[in-house]
Amino acid sequence: MSSNNLDNLYRRVIMDHYKNPRNRGIIEDGSLTIDMNNPTCGDRIQLTIKVDDGIVSNARFDGEGCSISMSSASMMTQAIKGMKIEEALNLSTVFSEMMLGKDYDDDIDLGDIEALQGVSKFPARIKCATLAWKAMEKGLKEEEQQ
Repeated sequence: MSSNNLDNLYRRVIMDHYKNPRNRGIIEDGSLTIDMNNPTCGDRIQLTIKVDDGIVSNARFDGEGCSISMSSASMMTQAIKGMKIEEALNLSTVFSEMMLGKDYDDDIDLGDIEALQGVSKFPARIKCATLAWKAMEKGLKEEEQQ
């Protein structure tokens, strides 16, 4: 597949998650709640995560922002469900490396998340893509310490 076709495919995946977000909303039953924002561009997110016996059993988000931040939140919440805390944190590390244009563990199946790799070419947008991931890291690290 040519680079141009791949870019178009990735754009379609991002826009699909933006227009049809997965896991939009909040979890009401005593889950972790993490609020974060990006004051540079106005993106804000409220992430709620339910952890049962060290496994992310549910993850949802609410907020507002650009297509990159909201689609990234949709992809992230979809990906971490069913993962152990350490697996979700490892995925976040892989995502951060991808956003920084570094080599990352390509043995991990990123699924739709891979569509965001082009964001690394636009440094001003990296904070948009990583907002939900930073919220997830913060919440899960706090959960680990309890």
